[in-house]
Formats: sequence, structure tokens, C-alpha cells
Amino acid sequence: MAFGSLGSSHSRPNAEINTTPLVDVMLVLLVIFILTAPLFTHTVKLDLPRAAHRTDPQPPPAVTLSLDAAGALFWDNAALAESELAPRLAALAAQQPQPELHLRADRETRYERIAQLMAAARNAGVNRIGFVTDPQPAATH
Repeated sequence: MAFGSLGSSHSRPNAEINTTPLVDVMLVLLVIFILTAPLFTHTVKLDLPRAAHRTDPQPPPAVTLSLDAAGALFWDNAALAESELAPRLAALAAQQPQPELHLRADRETRYERIAQLMAAARNAGVNRIGFVTDPQPAATH
């Protein structure tokens, strides 16, 4: 008999995996992907407009409005009377491009006073207001 017998010790199962069909399939898929890859890119020919490169002008220097603990105002470190504040803020708002207003206040200043200065600047048309603070040193543990 050509199939062998049931009692024979030569009928062990084959433990090796035949990888030839797997390699054949992978090679066929590789060839298909190589041939179809150029078909996946659809490009549209456009004549795009050209733009001239301009450098942006330097922003105007920022103006610092300071308020000390006693309530005195300072415009770029020069003393400023309360009556001069509104015309200065209006002139600042009229500048193009508008400079940023940096608001510095003493730690002991009441928040109400800072809010009044912010409202006056906003009513004058100042759009860019920044706050200046002192960074705290890093605490070590």
C-alpha cells in the first residue's frame, strides 16, 4: 500500500510551515502596488499667482503706564497728572499701527484703581493692553 500503515512510526505530522505560497502572494501584491501607485496621485495643474515678499515694519515701541502705591501716574517713567491721562490715551489710540499699552502697578495698589485705568484706556480706543509683573524666584524644596 502506498499510503503507509496505521501502526508505522514513519507517519509523524509535518511541523514545518510551507512559506512558498506566502512569498508568492506577497511578490504578486508588491508588483501590483508598484504598478498602481502612480495612478493614485491625482494632480491638478494650476497657475498660482505670485506674491511679492515684503518685510513687516517694526511694531511701534510700547508705552508704559505706571501706577505707584500712592496713586501717582507715570507715562514712560515721567510723572503724569490725572487730567493729562485721557488726551494721552486718545493720542495713543489714534496712532497707526497702535502701540501696546503696558500697565504696571504697585503690589499695594487697589484693583479698583487698575480697573479704572483699564476702562479709561478701553474708552479711549486702546485695543492692546498688557500687564507687567515681576517674576517670582523659583522656590527650592
